Amino acid sequence: MTDGRREELAASLAAMEDRIAAACAAAGRARDEVRLLGVTKTFPASDAALLVDLGLENLAENRDQEAGPKAEEVPGARWHMVGSLQRNKARSVVRWAAEVQSVDSARLADALGRATGSAREAGERADPLDVLIQVSLDGDPARGGTPISEVAALADHITHVGELRLRGVMAVAPREEEPGRAFALLAQVSEQLREDHPNAAEVSAGMSHDLEQAITHGSTCVRVGTALLGGRGLASP
Repeated sequence: MTDGRREELAASLAAMEDRIAAACAAAGRARDEVRLLGVTKTFPASDAALLVDLGLENLAENRDQEAGPKAEEVPGARWHMVGSLQRNKARSVVRWAAEVQSVDSARLADALGRATGSAREAGERADPLDVLIQVSLDGDPARGGTPISEVAALADHITHVGELRLRGVMAVAPREEEPGRAFALLAQVSEQLREDHPNAAEVSAGMSHDLEQAITHGSTCVRVGTALLGGRGLASP
């Protein structure tokens, strides 16, 4: 079964690379401007390990309770947190995540900063935590993300929190909106952010169904689950 699954994932990964390369070419961008982030939520650690063996370094989870054990089993990956995160999970998340893409409040940034400092002091991690601001493109707080009008203030706050490195912005296109329009708006937010924070150049946008539109509008990181791994399976134990 492992050999068959490896072949499935290798084919999916090759097809995804072709899609990204084609989208970059159409947008007049170099292929190496866009990272592929494999979202392994609900899939077993064995799939994550196969993806790493196939050359995919960056993997992501959206639930801490699933990610922690999986990251221990697959230490060769660079793990990212992409889901909504509560402050009381900060201490756990910083033990496995190299980057948190879903920071949407100053209080969460503070919690992550404290937790990262404690983890470094305890020898549980070596580096500061990279973070992205999750931007709400439709202003609906139920979907997570900080309103566009508050991004600048949150960015300034993050840069004054010890142990955090602001890398850019992340967003999900609202389901009822045309993705290209949403990603164009995120590109404007990113451009404004870089005026004061030039190192915050990452734009995490685009998933299995809309990554081409995201790349057209400057995404530097696409988050892909279904197109790589297939329909959602059972969570790893």
